[in-house]
Amino acid sequence: MKKLPKKRYDKIKKAFDESAKKVLGFDRYLKLKKLLLVMIFLGFSSYAFAQEINVELLANAIYKAENSKSHPYGIMQVYKHTTPRQACINSIKHRLKEWNGQGDFIVFLGLSYSPPDINPNWVRLVKYFYAKETNK
Repeated sequence: MKKLPKKRYDKIKKAFDESAKKVLGFDRYLKLKKLLLVMIFLGFSSYAFAQEINVELLANAIYKAENSKSHPYGIMQVYKHTTPRQACINSIKHRLKEWNGQGDFIVFLGLSYSPPDINPNWVRLVKYFYAKETNK
């Protein structure tokens, strides 16, 4: 899509503004413009506050929280073609795809990775070690 020249854009915008003012009335036009700006701002602000997850650092935090030599990263199965670390990273990436972006991701991950009835301290420990990893 080609970008309009500045003069042409200004001319179209002015014509649109004038016709919108005639159709809606000046007060409604201003209210609509304010509402549109607020909606745009809210859309961008929710994006800005989305939680950024570093998969590698989260895998490190899970390794430390699990604290197991026999089952590193809390992976109970032995895989033929992957390491326990890669299995952990794959699990994190899979849950990131399923996550709707609301709430705390580590809590969301903990519901399937290590259910609270099995290990009630998992979320707390992973959050602690993840915070330490990200502050290095």
